Amino acid sequence: MTAYELFAEPLAYGFMVRALVATVTAAAVCAVLSCWLVLIGWSLMGDAVSHAVLPGVVLAYVLGLPFALGAAVFGFLAVGLIGVVRDSGRVKEDAAIGIVFTTLFALGLVLVSVTPSQTDLDHVVFGNLLGVARADLAQITALGAVVLVALLLKRRDFTLYAFDPVHAHAIGLNPRLLGGALLGLLALTCVVALQVVGVVLVVAMLIIPGATARLLTDRFGRMLVLAPASSVGAAVLGLYLSYHLNTASGATVVVVQGAVFAAAHLFAPRHGVLGRRIAANRRATS
Repeated sequence: MTAYELFAEPLAYGFMVRALVATVTAAAVCAVLSCWLVLIGWSLMGDAVSHAVLPGVVLAYVLGLPFALGAAVFGFLAVGLIGVVRDSGRVKEDAAIGIVFTTLFALGLVLVSVTPSQTDLDHVVFGNLLGVARADLAQITALGAVVLVALLLKRRDFTLYAFDPVHAHAIGLNPRLLGGALLGLLALTCVVALQVVGVVLVVAMLIIPGATARLLTDRFGRMLVLAPASSVGAAVLGLYLSYHLNTASGATVVVVQGAVFAAAHLFAPRHGVLGRRIAANRRATS
């Protein structure tokens, strides 16, 4: 089989074209947001929100509502509950996040186990990339566009909040409002990626691209380019590999993203393990 045939064969199937558009959209949106999550240190928050949407999805199915609506409601609910637990006593933020997301995720698993369904709700947990329908694709692209536009329009304010919330407050911005807006966009982003890789793997798409870009550059503007570029490239490669190797699509996409991060961790010129050693050896011999 030629290289052209390897590339063109999957595109002859409508489900693969829809999967490709969905995974590229989710990869780009998650990667852009991940730049701020990595800078602020909200990796665990991304994990929390992505898992906490599960009961919302199940309840939406029971009530005959769109999955995205239930996921969004419980995503915002998780953010609010974490804030309440954190601000009302001696419990620190990491403990509040762990309590809320594990409880809601467990509730979702209980609901999945007791809900009679002709739809395989396990796909919500592990993803169903090849089963993305036209309606799902329209939902993914619409929500993805909303999140991307909001992030790009407010990127300067969000970046200042990430680097120095005190300075942001001093110049008239509201750090609490900016943080809440980012958390709201995080909830919507989890909805975007939910049907692509499922609840379990969403956090990987939210963290790996930003962490990879962070190893490759010290400039945030470049991170906003490198993160989605690496994420989209890994998503396309992972989808093609899953087709030709007959593996789980969402999981393969995440594995490729992890491989890209590992390569950056080893070979990044300034911050990679081997890159630093090579630079140190050059300085020692010069």
